[in-house]
Amino acid sequence: MAVDIIQGYTLVKDGVNKWRIPKFGKMRVDAVVYVNDSLKELLRDDQSLRQLVNAASLPGVVEPVIGMPDIHEGFGLPIGGVMAIEEKGVISAGAVGYDINCGVRLIRSDLEADYFTKDILYKLIERIEHYVPTGIGKKGRHKGITRVIFDDVVHNGVEAVIKAGFGKKSDLEYIEEGGKLEGADISAVSEEAQERGEEQLGTLGGGNHFIEIQKVEEILEENLAEKFGLFKGQLAVMIHTGSRGFGHQIATDYTKILWEAAKRYGIEVPEKGLAAAPIKSKEGQNYYKAMAAAVNFAFSNRQIIMFDVIRAFEDVLKKSEEEMGFKLVYDVAHNIAKWEVHGGKRMLVHRKGATRALPAGHPQNPPSYRDTGHPALIPGSMGTGSYVVVGTEKAAETFYSVNHGAGRRLSRNQAKKISKEEFERSMGDVVYNVRSYKDIVDESPLAYKDVETVVSVFEERGITIPVAKLIPLAVVKGAD
Repeated sequence: MAVDIIQGYTLVKDGVNKWRIPKFGKMRVDAVVYVNDSLKELLRDDQSLRQLVNAASLPGVVEPVIGMPDIHEGFGLPIGGVMAIEEKGVISAGAVGYDINCGVRLIRSDLEADYFTKDILYKLIERIEHYVPTGIGKKGRHKGITRVIFDDVVHNGVEAVIKAGFGKKSDLEYIEEGGKLEGADISAVSEEAQERGEEQLGTLGGGNHFIEIQKVEEILEENLAEKFGLFKGQLAVMIHTGSRGFGHQIATDYTKILWEAAKRYGIEVPEKGLAAAPIKSKEGQNYYKAMAAAVNFAFSNRQIIMFDVIRAFEDVLKKSEEEMGFKLVYDVAHNIAKWEVHGGKRMLVHRKGATRALPAGHPQNPPSYRDTGHPALIPGSMGTGSYVVVGTEKAAETFYSVNHGAGRRLSRNQAKKISKEEFERSMGDVVYNVRSYKDIVDESPLAYKDVETVVSVFEERGITIPVAKLIPLAVVKGAD
């Protein structure tokens, strides 16, 4: 039996690409992390294992607490963390994260990617920026509409923005939860958060958020790709953003509220980043209501951005949406807590930097993907490939969760030391929108793990089936 010691924690090999930390001290359950040997070495440089161990001490936690292949240190639960809690346990804002329902949406087309010269790509990203504000704190360009429908959006999700003219009702079938997490209640949200939300629907934000024009470079599973509408050489668009300042303010507010509540309820929480209260407490229920509002906001935000991106293509190519064949493939959430049934038990599954991946035949798949399993989307860093995968029945061991991306290798401060020459070399021929590389150098491909290696971890374990690889042609980012 292979054993390794990392940061003082004992890791025991538990099959292909899986390492277990047996419970000790205040841990109530074991923790596991899915990494191969090269990714395991990166765990020596951050605090993600400590954060998994801390999460394993929370009341009601279900075995095991899980680290994804793209795991890296976060605030509270590591990014790339999955934690399931039984009904009598706690809910944790830190186990969802500050960017509530940060997620990814993939849109396919009937267009051939090779038609798009650099000149056309520059025109497209310029036009996309005309419609979609980018960067921290930017306000949306649909404020006259989104303020009116804001209450409807937070309670009813994407259906509300479709009623307002953004997209088609058929889109709902291709969004996790149908674009609406039940249980939202705006009365649980602070006025400050509401003010930020009303202004920011339809905005991209900064950090790792992006709009990427992509080419389907490889088809890795022909039958599934065909059912997802993907073909080699196809032009696609990927959108990665979340609930913006609305979700961030909710997370900020409830981290304080749950931290204080834990003391009153006599719950020992190892660090403020895991601030938690009983699920059935007033504070716990209010957090869920507020979080669900942010989830619905984020699904709606990506819906509006998709509408605007397609408008930009219509303007530049002088073709209609129907002529270009744009269609939503799927939209997945990365930072969320949801009630699910696993092993016959109802539990609240917290995913932070992790993607749900239901296998073929699972009843919670949307009808279009009932026989295939829904697509799970794994973006790489800008400048590198992204993947579409499907979960298998073996994904039950991760609460049907897979990694949400490549995962950071360098902190943002470390990445800012990357030189202009190194940055430009890492980007290759990819067209990007920002004027100065310094605005996005912390998002350089050099700051991230190798996405091929990360994706291979679950593939080798039989948890995922890779369907297609997409490469970036042009990327729209927002400066922090």
